[in-house]
Amino acid sequence: MSAAYGYARVSSKDQNEDRQLIALRQWGVAEKHIYLDKVSGKDFNRPQYQRLVKKLRPGDILVVKSIDRLGRNYNEIIEQWRQITKCRQADIVVLDMPLLDTRQGKDLIGTLIADIVLQLLSYVAQTEREFIRMRQAEGIAAAKARGVRFGPKPKDKPELFDTYSQQWEMRQISARQAAKQLQVSHNTFLKWVKRAENERKDTKIG
Repeated sequence: MSAAYGYARVSSKDQNEDRQLIALRQWGVAEKHIYLDKVSGKDFNRPQYQRLVKKLRPGDILVVKSIDRLGRNYNEIIEQWRQITKCRQADIVVLDMPLLDTRQGKDLIGTLIADIVLQLLSYVAQTEREFIRMRQAEGIAAAKARGVRFGPKPKDKPELFDTYSQQWEMRQISARQAAKQLQVSHNTFLKWVKRAENERKDTKIG
């Protein structure tokens, strides 16, 4: 007897998977047959997906909300589609695109239409991701040009920094000793020293 399985994926632990899970349940996938991965686009290690694919038997159905849940780029989506439909001989239902339902139109024309739609949507999905990454990169570059700083906020210098930095400049203590007294790393102390020097130069110029 064939079984229906659902797969959902989000790119990080902060993203919400509820929309995908609700759609899978509404379609009729049993809770015990729903698999979820929370993985980054960079690593794309999908243990739950791998477990699910191994369970698929001929005639089973894999339900996903959108085509890009199967892979992170055009080639990967096409390859996963082939693995599931050809090697595992299971069907795929893509909820966001009713034309991508391999249970329908199993004749030559139906298969041809599904293949064309699949390749087109896979290409569009990859192009959209690349466009989003490009816009993010452009936004970061523009923000940096405006002086916006990214990364962790620099630590505030403690009140005793001036005392120990003066001792260091007079070679009474080493930079490592000064850093230890201030309870910061050696590199942090030297960054503070460099920043203080730049601030003094800017004050003289002003």
